[in-house]
Amino acid sequence: MAGFVTRFAPSPTGHLHLGHAVSAFHVWDTARAAGGKVLLRIEDIDQTRCRPEYEASILADLEWLGLDWTGPVRRQSEHFDDYALVLENLKARGLIYRCFKTRREIAAALPAGADPDEAPYVGKPVPPAAESERLARGHAFAWRLSLCAARDALGARYTAMAFTEETSNGARMAPANPCAFGDVVLARKDTPASYHLACCHDDALQGVTHVIRGEDIREMTSVHVMLQALMDWPTPIYRFHPLLLGPDGKKLSKRTGDKGLRAYKEEGMTPGDIRAMTAAA
Repeated sequence: MAGFVTRFAPSPTGHLHLGHAVSAFHVWDTARAAGGKVLLRIEDIDQTRCRPEYEASILADLEWLGLDWTGPVRRQSEHFDDYALVLENLKARGLIYRCFKTRREIAAALPAGADPDEAPYVGKPVPPAAESERLARGHAFAWRLSLCAARDALGARYTAMAFTEETSNGARMAPANPCAFGDVVLARKDTPASYHLACCHDDALQGVTHVIRGEDIREMTSVHVMLQALMDWPTPIYRFHPLLLGPDGKKLSKRTGDKGLRAYKEEGMTPGDIRAMTAAA
């Protein structure tokens, strides 16, 4: 398949583990089968958790697995100015607003037991005078994308939003419904760009034609399709791969025994052993 471009985009908040290996194998195997290329992107926008030593570990583990990439590594922390321009564009069009509510305040307004980081939150801008006063007092805020404003801006395009999903049985058009996420955060004071904004911007900039990601973030694709529509960015083709599950049937994580690839390497395991261990996904 001519022009097939995909990417692998880990965050250097820790060492690669088996779950990462599953995603990496799916990305590289699909690209090789299509005669395409893989770009490597380091999603280090969270400057409080990302560390250079973890990035070095990621690069070393990928090389140990026999996975190479095309071109230089793109580090998102080096491109905050690019993301700021996107925010300015959305701000000028009235599509984002400053949200001064804290996580606790949002949780108090949600049904009992709802997670404020997962439950949809829909807010509205505070009056200009109140906003100026809060800014003067140094109140923290997040830039949120207004779902209502986005819907108005897109008009008929909003209800027609969809993306192509490729599976082993062919391709289908999947509808995009971002309502479940409400007004998503696009930036905070300590994080100049959110995952949503940075990855969509970079996919467009780098000419990514195919995004290969785990089933656990399938629903998030709707938010990305909406951002792509608002910014007139192309929508890639998406593929979703199964997850590696732990003994409890849930996504394998460090808490459920998913230790780092470095540990397996130190135990004498080979890349072939890692392949065998992740074959179930």
